[in-house]
Amino acid sequence: MKNINETLSLKRYDFSADKSLRPHSAADEYLLDYVLNLKTKPGSLAIYNDRFGFLTCYLSAYTPTVIATHKSQEIAIELNLKANKLPKTTFQYPLTQEPKKEVFAIMKAPKSLELFQLFLEHIKQQSTDDATVVISFMTRHFSPKLIRIASQYFEVANQSKALKKARLLILSKKRKTSLVSLLNTLEYKGQFYKQYWGVFSAKHIDYATQYFLQHLELKTEDKDILDLASGNGVIAKTIHLQKPLADVHLLDDSYLAVESAKLNINGKNIHHHYANDLSIFEENTFDLIVTNPPFHFEYEVNIQIAIRLFKSCFQCLKTNGNLQVVANKHLNYITHLQPIFSSVVVLAENEKFSIYKCNK
Repeated sequence: MKNINETLSLKRYDFSADKSLRPHSAADEYLLDYVLNLKTKPGSLAIYNDRFGFLTCYLSAYTPTVIATHKSQEIAIELNLKANKLPKTTFQYPLTQEPKKEVFAIMKAPKSLELFQLFLEHIKQQSTDDATVVISFMTRHFSPKLIRIASQYFEVANQSKALKKARLLILSKKRKTSLVSLLNTLEYKGQFYKQYWGVFSAKHIDYATQYFLQHLELKTEDKDILDLASGNGVIAKTIHLQKPLADVHLLDDSYLAVESAKLNINGKNIHHHYANDLSIFEENTFDLIVTNPPFHFEYEVNIQIAIRLFKSCFQCLKTNGNLQVVANKHLNYITHLQPIFSSVVVLAENEKFSIYKCNK
């Protein structure tokens, strides 16, 4: 596409310090060109894995339905639409059930093959037999498993020529397949946890989280607790089992993680939040915040989001409250935590992980 950056003004809205990162890739551009050059305009366009709204904005006239997986994604899309004076879009979630219709779906292939399959399951359940799916990917990220999974759902899977190191995979002729469970079951310390495909660490409880739970410090006075970036809820559940009277809040940017946690921990003093920051909480709310914050976002590494969350944690903690963080050792979060908190100590450390206790 010519002068694509001069047409709309799009931002990433992810607080990345790397100014070279763009809100789209050549794979997004390839997808957009394909749709714009169709002889017939799709009657029902669904967009999957559009992280910052590049496809949603440029295809706004097609009134697409955006299948959202993260609150940060929804916010970025809404902000980019508003900044470019484009109409609001319709969001849907990959676990929702709608009447079947003819669907033309476009998707930037996610890094998680499980999430890719969950998307195809959603398309299968939402669409009539004449559905078409066009998937883009950068050639360096290609895996033959992508084709194998796609072939379970569609009889025809054609690859395009490479363009700017990107390719398209075009699926048609939907197969008749039986319903499958979208859940994995993980065991930890005699407790079983369910989580939807695409949620981080699909085969076992994340090793950093396991290490964290071995060294977590709980005090008698901890009454209001937040599990930040809560995933399937294993940290919150462990805390709840030890402190059943405490109010425990779970917050995650991932829709699928929040829905997974709801399967694992519930009660009158358990609160689930689908959000990407702590702005929903007032200052001085929590006695304790615990977190295993993410730093991988698809193929990118970004610690700026975690640092921003640490600053918000300070505001939301009560005086004498504390934040406990587990992180990969090489991230060296202590250098970012010390300027924020009155004291930061290392609770535990091994060759891979560090656990920090930060006091307000």
